[in-house]
Amino acid sequence: MRFDLIDMRLFLTVAECGSLTQGARAMHLALASVSERIAGMEEALGAPLLERNRRGVRVTAAGEALVRHAHSILEQVEQMRGDLRTYATGLKGRIRLLSNTAALAAFLPPQLCQFLSVHRDLSIDLEERPSADIVQALVDRRADLGIVADITDFAMLQTHLIASDQLVVIASHSHRVARQSKVAFADFLGEPIVGMADTALETHLAERASRLGRQLDYRIQLRSPEHAAMHVEAGIGIAILPDALARTLRRDLAILPLSEAWATRRLYLCAREFSALTPHANLLAQQLLQHAP
Repeated sequence: MRFDLIDMRLFLTVAECGSLTQGARAMHLALASVSERIAGMEEALGAPLLERNRRGVRVTAAGEALVRHAHSILEQVEQMRGDLRTYATGLKGRIRLLSNTAALAAFLPPQLCQFLSVHRDLSIDLEERPSADIVQALVDRRADLGIVADITDFAMLQTHLIASDQLVVIASHSHRVARQSKVAFADFLGEPIVGMADTALETHLAERASRLGRQLDYRIQLRSPEHAAMHVEAGIGIAILPDALARTLRRDLAILPLSEAWATRRLYLCAREFSALTPHANLLAQQLLQHAP
């Protein structure tokens, strides 16, 4: 039984995505190639690694064992690369960083730009996730570092406070809430909403609305904050964004803080164990902590 590193990375990606198609897309491989590699692994092992169903795939008991060992092996490979980086010319390292919406909006971009400019032999796999998913990924060793809000339980991790974030409502100046100093979340749940598609923030807001027995009324969901601001300015609806992101929008809009305590969040840099980070992940952690309050 022989699995190479690509096999293990591929299997972990498919297991995490719960889909062969999404795993193939994430690995930039053809679906047929992914299916063939997984089938070859199952044949070599003599046991099924995945169970196929209508929604995708899930790992079997043998697959769960492979996930544990593959994480351990790949982590050791990354540590080896970091240790050898000072001796081997051109050897590159990758850091997997997961972040919630708030950190991606303003805090991270300039920090990552500075880091990558200095460390030209390192690369970062950056992905936006809800805070709860980030915590679980770190616990399962599927990421090196994560940035989460204090709305989730991260007691299993080591953490450092790095920034704060205030959620705000943006509205056109003709909107009924535009002249208020702040606004309560429950007061506009019946309002048309311009949302950001596929963001961790929208997941969080949907959860908050469900606690009130309500749901957000999206007229449209967009990927670009500027496009969302365009629709807000046109009176299509209001939007909820991190304050730091709202302040960067090139539109004449009213910006109102949400009054609820949960709308003011602290952001934490997390790791399973900072002392066990790979050398290159530790470099990134030190860069981010330099700018902590």
